[in-house]
Amino acid sequence: QVQLVESGGGLVQAGGSLKLSCAASGIIFRFSAMGWHRQAPGKQRELVANITIGGNDNYSGSVKGRFTISRDNAKNTVYLQMNSLKPEDTAVYYCNAGVPSGRGVVDYWGQGTQVTVSS
Repeated sequence: QVQLVESGGGLVQAGGSLKLSCAASGIIFRFSAMGWHRQAPGKQRELVANITIGGNDNYSGSVKGRFTISRDNAKNTVYLQMNSLKPEDTAVYYCNAGVPSGRGVVDYWGQGTQVTVSS
């Protein structure tokens, strides 16, 4: 059974920092591309950052230079370090795993963790 469990969300003032974690189980983590997405109220879910199995990372323009995604294959965990947070970063943040299978890549999602940035 695949599980992605996010943690680290919370309430922070603008300019502050948070670090999100996503612990994966039930997948071969080192062979899975990982990512973070977010969804704000009334908006569509959007990609925040992703990281390949080789460690190459990619960011949306709105977070580039402020957020850093990383992975620890020994701990089956992906992280999102968020610095210089802005009120517009307020959203539910979801961890995503792209797991290769005989049917191609299968996407799995965590339950999400709330991040609220106050002005």
